[in-house]
Amino acid sequence: MKKVSLSDVKPYAAAKHFNMTALRIQGKEETGIQNFWMGLSYFLPGGGAEWAYEDSPTEKVYLVLEGELTVKSKTGEVTLGPMDSLYLAPNEGREIINTTNKPVTMVVVVTS
Repeated sequence: MKKVSLSDVKPYAAAKHFNMTALRIQGKEETGIQNFWMGLSYFLPGGGAEWAYEDSPTEKVYLVLEGELTVKSKTGEVTLGPMDSLYLAPNEGREIINTTNKPVTMVVVVTS
């Protein structure tokens, strides 16, 4: 058992993201997890992530805890609100944007 307190987690720079803060809560370096990592992202109004991941072999799950976030892919666009989740398959590109005037808190799970 390995506890991680939010107060001990350090932010990191997430590539192609803007107006947001990314925190890795669980992962190989943090707790020794081998198959996935888990993060917490805070998106400010107007914040988001540029088009990415078409070359990423990992699976991703987004879970919005607070706020509202729009995710666009080649197959469509969805808006996620509190307790909505989204699965992204390997190599599925996506773009993220917070079009509201409120911050968004989102849990991110990514396979290793």
